[in-house]
Amino acid sequence: MANNTFIVDERQADLGGFLVGRLLPFRKKRQVGPFTFIDHMGPSQMGNGKYLDVDQHPHIGLSTLTYLLEGNMEHRDSMGTVQLIQPGDVGFMTSGNGVTHTERTPNEDRNATLITMHGYQIWVALPKDLAEMEPQFEFHSKEELPTWVSASVRYKLVAGNGFGKRSPLQGFSPLFMVDVYAEKASTIRLHNELKGEVAFVIVKGEILTSEGTIKAGQMLISKTNEQCEICMADDTQLLLFGGEPLKEDPILMWNFVAYDKKRLKEAKQDWIEKRFPTVPGDETYIPFPGG
Repeated sequence: MANNTFIVDERQADLGGFLVGRLLPFRKKRQVGPFTFIDHMGPSQMGNGKYLDVDQHPHIGLSTLTYLLEGNMEHRDSMGTVQLIQPGDVGFMTSGNGVTHTERTPNEDRNATLITMHGYQIWVALPKDLAEMEPQFEFHSKEELPTWVSASVRYKLVAGNGFGKRSPLQGFSPLFMVDVYAEKASTIRLHNELKGEVAFVIVKGEILTSEGTIKAGQMLISKTNEQCEICMADDTQLLLFGGEPLKEDPILMWNFVAYDKKRLKEAKQDWIEKRFPTVPGDETYIPFPGG
């Protein structure tokens, strides 16, 4: 298997005042299916003046997927959406031709009590023919997402299709995202259960492969869709994600995804000159890096 996989370590980055671990993209692999960007937020202790505050910033050509394990987040965007996202819920904002949004600790959580923030911020690139679609926001509570137990392993289908089930969150190209938890050491078999490229984010615990042990804070990516069996240690949680590669490779620049450099330059100039729509009642502004 050594020639057919990548092992990726989180790289430190800063998001809204606290450090996150960046898993995707990296030099040897820019995308997994349509997934183009993954940040692991926390787990971080917040409270007593330290909160999540990601000010107003723009996107084009992608969908942002927010999935929390601990803590709460309030999403606001230029479409007028105000949505509280809690652990197990999934928020899915599609930027299309342009949107701005903020992500913050809700006001009701801003007190002296310490809280833990832990989750994932994920970008899914839109296919070329939908890159300029109208923006939209989709939310699904944890109760809406298919959840089941098989051979003592708990599964939750966060997005797309897999294991013969269908999530209400489908996205705009064939994809999947599955939250998997094993209390006791278990083997999961993926043959014919998921379609397309597949990656394994180790949230906690570890998995055993022919290459050795892959631990929390790492990601295993199969390059050939042949990774069909994974051995999970006690108390291990994974996120499986991936899908069919897009027909054309998009280009990533800051918060923008597009299929030609001209469109990226237009978006950059629009943000600098403040031509993007804005979040109602919000005056904050994150400058384009480097001006």
